[in-house]
Order: sequence, then structure tokens, then C-alpha cells
Amino acid sequence: MRDSARRRFQLIVFDWDGTLADSTTIIAQAIQAALRDMGEAVPDDRAARYVIGLGLTDAIRTVAPALSTQRHPEVAAHYRRHYLAREDDIPLFAGAADLLDELARADYLLAVATGKSRMGLDRVLARNDLVRRFHATRCADEGFPKPHPDMLLHLMDRLGVRAEATLMIGDTTHDLELARNAGVAGVAVAYGAHEAAGFARYAPLATVHSVAELSAWLADNG
Repeated sequence: MRDSARRRFQLIVFDWDGTLADSTTIIAQAIQAALRDMGEAVPDDRAARYVIGLGLTDAIRTVAPALSTQRHPEVAAHYRRHYLAREDDIPLFAGAADLLDELARADYLLAVATGKSRMGLDRVLARNDLVRRFHATRCADEGFPKPHPDMLLHLMDRLGVRAEATLMIGDTTHDLELARNAGVAGVAVAYGAHEAAGFARYAPLATVHSVAELSAWLADNG
């Protein structure tokens, strides 16, 4: 990693699902199963993966636009049942924990901005022994969800870091739009929920295809 005198960024903010955790398949399948349980049209894999990272209300509205809002809690309940049945099977991507350790040793401030609920994020951080790894975290049920800039604005304010010294890393266009809306730089990872072809319009500093490539990019450019 660059020494502190030469580095561009002070705060590195990670998305969780699809960026640090290899969870996108299980999440997409839980979305599909929830709508199937309710007798609703089941989105294809691409559509189900597209909403990963959004707040739950926005995700339901996107995959089931004709569904009455009164039935959204029912979808959410089915989704949670299917997702929680498999949550313990979700690993971190290979090398993700080592990357976080390396960044921490280099004295970066680390944070998470996620579409998960606070309860959900706390649960997976504890399971992966990462509760103390992050200096701050922000979840979709604590303010405005992605791509509203609230998450990054909150994290920057809490940690006292300017936008120009903050980097957002994520696997979806929602993450990159969040970064743009908050006035910070973004890096896209192409091994998660969204296809790399959609990233260009948000002008990320880089698009990487593995955690190893992300680590190398941060070492040279962070």
C-alpha cells in the first residue's frame, strides 16, 4: 500500500453483498422464491440480481411493480425466510479478509455502506469476525437507501473525511451512482451482482474482476 504521505484516499467504503461477501446468487434466488411463494411473476436472474443493494422497499417495487404496497411486508417475510435459511453458507470472497487486514495495517479508515438492514449487517459482521474491522457502517434502514447520497454523507461526516479523500467500492451501478451523488470517487468490481457493461456511464476510476485485482489497484492508486 502507498505510504500515508502519497496516498489519495483516507476513507475506503465497501459495499457488502457482491463486493466483500459472495452472496448475490443466494439473494437473487431468495427474491425469486419469495415471489413464487406468493403466486407472482418470478423475475429472471438478471432482474433479480439488478435490485441487490437497493433498500428492500425499492427492490420489491422494482421486481414486482404491479404488487400492492400493502403486500410488500408479505414479500419481505418470504424473502427473509428463504435468505436466512442459507445465510450461513455465504462466504467472503477469497482474499477479502486479507485485503481488509492489509488496509487496516496501512491505517486507512474503513467503512461499509450497504442495502442490508442494521440487524442483517451486524449478524454477518459477527459471523465473519469483522465487527471491529470497520470504523463506521451505514445500512439501508438507517436513512435513505442507495443511490441517495445519505450513506456516504453520513459516513464522511462521522469520520471527518472530505469527499475528495473518500473512495466507494461496489459491485452495482447503485453503488457507483451513490458515489457520484455524494461527490466521491468509485471503483467497480465486476465479480458481483451487475454486469461490467453497465459501469462505464458512471465513470469509475477502475473496474476490477477479482479481489486480487482490487488489492493490486489499491496498492498502486489508493
